[in-house]
Amino acid sequence: MIILGVILLILGYVLSISILITVGWILVVVGLILTILGAIGRPIGGRKTYL
Repeated sequence: MIILGVILLILGYVLSISILITVGWILVVVGLILTILGAIGRPIGGRKTYL
């Protein structure tokens, strides 16, 4: 999820498409939150990381 967010951010900046930038930031933030929760011992959906 984090990697997909970064890819969308890069594409959004290169192609100047604001919706890709917005969706990219949302995916990065949600992926980081889920990864942090997994790291402290609370896996979400059976996964500890969402890279």
